[in-house]
Amino acid sequence: MAKRDYYEMLGLDRTSSEGDIKKAYRRLAMKCHPDRNPGDSDAEKRFKELSEAYGVLKDGEKRAAYNQFGHAAFDGASGGPGGGFGFTASSFADVFDDLFGDFVGRRGGSSTHSGADLRYNLEISLEDSYHGKRATIRTSSAATCDDCRGSGAAKGSSPVTCNACQGVGKVRAQQGFFTIERTCPTCQGIGRIIENMCGACGGGGRVAKEKQLQVNIPRGVDDEMRIRLSGEGEAGVRGGPPGDLYIFIKISPHSLFQREGSELYCRVPLAMTQAVLGGMIEVPTLDGGRARVTIPEGTHSGQQFRLRGKGMPAVRGKGFGDMIVQTKVETPVNLTDKQKELLREFEKNGGKNNSPEADGFFTKVKELWDDLQD
Repeated sequence: MAKRDYYEMLGLDRTSSEGDIKKAYRRLAMKCHPDRNPGDSDAEKRFKELSEAYGVLKDGEKRAAYNQFGHAAFDGASGGPGGGFGFTASSFADVFDDLFGDFVGRRGGSSTHSGADLRYNLEISLEDSYHGKRATIRTSSAATCDDCRGSGAAKGSSPVTCNACQGVGKVRAQQGFFTIERTCPTCQGIGRIIENMCGACGGGGRVAKEKQLQVNIPRGVDDEMRIRLSGEGEAGVRGGPPGDLYIFIKISPHSLFQREGSELYCRVPLAMTQAVLGGMIEVPTLDGGRARVTIPEGTHSGQQFRLRGKGMPAVRGKGFGDMIVQTKVETPVNLTDKQKELLREFEKNGGKNNSPEADGFFTKVKELWDDLQD
């Protein structure tokens, strides 16, 4: 008897996505699962057929072969590649994992009980980022119990092999025509149980402790960069390996400088006379020094002057970024009558070349209005 088309079994077509295939298999396989239909041989057969179809269509290589050769791709029939894509017991186990892995855990999953990784938020100044520093932090987390050294057993005793799983950490149970392997509920996958619990930690092998750590902050570190301290996270359960501590850096705002990568920006206000006549100004640098900047005559707001090597140090490698001085021409305020009179005299005697951008703009506006009136 000819086999049914795999796509037809799952109610799909050949353009269906991987997600559609998995969703259809889950829905149909749940309905005819042997545990839901005890003694129903037809349901068991249907379940096997669906699993076989899914085992082929979920695999890109197998699916391509099936699309080209049909069932002949797997039974060695004429025209097919033969023998290369057999549906074996191991592939059926993978199908089972896809269907039930979310509920009972993946087969062969790790039974180690590592400690959790921890996060610590550390705020530093821009100067600290520039120079680097050695910071002291305090954390509180689960640490190895000193009384039992993490074993969870009282002094003079030690954990014993779990009789339920014989120290393997997993037990098997028969479910219809196949076997399920899951974490041992007696020892929680550790493989050992504690008969005499440690009084200090209650058998957990861990106690809450506060500890002080020294952290080296490298030069040039930036916002949201993280520093990993291996083994400084939570202690593992009953002697399991500890987790790591991740320190996330936040740089507090600075009153004078803004940072963008390796470059520093400093906004410098200029008096109107400085901008008009030009001159020399001194600006601060983040290393505590000073730098001179030549301001040419007729400088506008927003003009930038680059100071090479006065920016942030590179986190990796050598060298420094640049510092960008941005000018902002300040409009004078609180003028005396004499100052106002001088400005009116300047405006009266000013030529078109004094404010070329303003003159050019209003010339274009006048031309636009003239065109509208024609």
